[in-house]
Amino acid sequence: MADFVQTTVNRTAVRDLAVPIANVTMFNTLVESVIDDNPFGCVGYTGADGQPVAAVVRNREHYTAKVNFLDGEGKRVGTVSIQSPTIAAFNANAAEVMDNAALEAAMGGEAVRNAPGETYYAQLKCHDPSGDDYYVTFTRKTVRLSSYQDEAIRGKVETWADTVGSLE
Repeated sequence: MADFVQTTVNRTAVRDLAVPIANVTMFNTLVESVIDDNPFGCVGYTGADGQPVAAVVRNREHYTAKVNFLDGEGKRVGTVSIQSPTIAAFNANAAEVMDNAALEAAMGGEAVRNAPGETYYAQLKCHDPSGDDYYVTFTRKTVRLSSYQDEAIRGKVETWADTVGSLE
């Protein structure tokens, strides 16, 4: 019988943030800074389809808005969560729920945005000069580095994160 032979070592490392990222604008600024500034020294490459691929790209993302409905005594009588594929959709969908009089009437309370309960998720795919692809995933409360093989990659990401005040 044949044995399984390990061919690669893929690692994951997580940094829990002491304070959640305050809002979607700050979150997006952080993610865009990694894409624009390429602090990890990633390199572009040509994909299997022959098309150029940037050094750092958004691999996937989603944003969840939360709206509570409060009765006249301030008691929560309902809640709505809306997961959206982009920040623009997140903002538009939240505004739509907030401005929906029929939904407020059906819930029996006033719509109030629950900003602390909202979640943000953006995963970046990075192409290391060694040829390895790895992922840096941001949420409001964590930064996760995954699918990396070389510890030097973790070192680059960690060194960068140490310089970003919101990632302490």
